[in-house]
Amino acid sequence: MGDWYSQSPITSPQSPVPNHQSPVTSPQSPVPTVINKFKQRERANMIETNVSRRHHDSFFQVIQSYYQLTKPRIIPLLLITTAGSMWIAAKGQVNPWLLLVTLLGGTLAAASAQTINCIYDRDIDYDMERTRHRPMPSGRVQPRDALIFAIALAVGSFTLLAVFANLLAALLAFSGIVFYVLVYTHWLKRHSTQNIVIGGAAGAIPALVGWAAVTDTLSWAAWLIFAIVFLWTPPHFWALALMIRDDYAKVGIPMLPVVAGDKATVRQIWFYTVITVTSTVLLFYPLHASGIVYVVIALTLGGVFVHKSWRLLQNPEDKTVARELFLYSISYMMLLCLGMVVDSLPITHHLVSTILIQLHLLG
Repeated sequence: MGDWYSQSPITSPQSPVPNHQSPVTSPQSPVPTVINKFKQRERANMIETNVSRRHHDSFFQVIQSYYQLTKPRIIPLLLITTAGSMWIAAKGQVNPWLLLVTLLGGTLAAASAQTINCIYDRDIDYDMERTRHRPMPSGRVQPRDALIFAIALAVGSFTLLAVFANLLAALLAFSGIVFYVLVYTHWLKRHSTQNIVIGGAAGAIPALVGWAAVTDTLSWAAWLIFAIVFLWTPPHFWALALMIRDDYAKVGIPMLPVVAGDKATVRQIWFYTVITVTSTVLLFYPLHASGIVYVVIALTLGGVFVHKSWRLLQNPEDKTVARELFLYSISYMMLLCLGMVVDSLPITHHLVSTILIQLHLLG
């Protein structure tokens, strides 16, 4: 790792490597292109040969590059599902130290998975203008160094959770890394239009980690929160995929909008949105894991989610509407989890009980 820091000037990548990948089939074609694994690795090697190794002018730039490898904008959304699950499991009385440890362990696990994803996808990242300047395709970080970094993050996550939370939480976090890397990144992403549907399980595992950290078990409520995040992932990500469909088509990634077209995609978005919103109510009844405050918040947020999804269904080719749905889906999940937290607090239960008693007396 001696190449992390050097006073050599930063050089830019050489001329782009010719794209040897097969194009993705058109939306009318029933079968997506399967990228040959040998050609994929061969292309990655060509990129490493043709891209100059870029050096850092300061230690701050080193930190910045490795920070970017972890895709930090994704992690907060994973952590808030962890926190929401923890608060429900602890009935509103979460140990602050356990919360800190669990969120830190989850951060390290997510950072490890994202770093390995960057290593694996460096060939396609090089071909897309919006990702070409990431640390791997730009040559600022070498694959060997990134892999060592990812392993260190994974070990740190497992150790932290196993020692200060429990073994179940540690194993779940580690399984999330393995699932994201092997099932989603390696297998599904380049070979199936259902990559996001099945791969969404990796993004839902943090909810299980949070519950396990508190109770050392997994109840039906924990699995329901997992299911909510799992079902929410397709409309969230497909809305984004509609916006950047051309990028995926260019590098041969068979995302649903590329292979099936916009209309088929928005129908799937509508279906998963309705199922997601419906599933959120099950925490209130029949599981009785949440209260009236949560269900009011869930139905209010869900109504807006369904409305925006319906608008997209009526305007499948409107990227502005797709963008609105994508951005709202982020707010939806964050506010839904915040609703779980607020509803679980003892003071909330007290206020609700007081209001119900007063209403009963007035009646």
